[in-house]
Amino acid sequence: MEISENKDGYTQAKSQMRLSERIVAALPGFRGYKEKELRRESDKLLRTHLVLKLSRGKNTARAIAQKITDKRYLDVLTDIDRLVAKMDRITEKINHASYGYAGFFDIVKIKEENLDRMIAYDTQLIDSVNTLTDQIDTLKSQLLDGDYTNLKEKIQTVTDKFELLEDIFDKRQEVIKGVHA
Repeated sequence: MEISENKDGYTQAKSQMRLSERIVAALPGFRGYKEKELRRESDKLLRTHLVLKLSRGKNTARAIAQKITDKRYLDVLTDIDRLVAKMDRITEKINHASYGYAGFFDIVKIKEENLDRMIAYDTQLIDSVNTLTDQIDTLKSQLLDGDYTNLKEKIQTVTDKFELLEDIFDKRQEVIKGVHA
């Protein structure tokens, strides 16, 4: 199943249930379980999408680093290396985050409304990641066009925005538990 950036993953997953799944979901007690599984799967799909976008962005940032090295702009090489390292750390953090779902027999239970809040929060994360990767692509295009003006400031702006993305992602656990809206 491919993620549509215009629909949340849960709605999309629920709409693609087969007839047999819909019948089984109508059984007493099973519906809530199946919906939680759908939410868990949609959460996983959303985060996988984020990781793929960030990984592509990291590759672009590495290409930028190579271009900077080739042009001998060594004064900003540390800055771009720092950006790539930050992107790598954030990508791994998102990749290895918990699913935000506790099974029926787990000690900690996460309420459905908190799962819905988490999915909405993850959708906002997708928008943030898309904006950041677009900025990296724009920076690469500028360099390919020979525009190296204000390079240090441009890299720092993107780096600062990645720090904000990391802060937003770090608050995800609070959103899952219903502590933060």
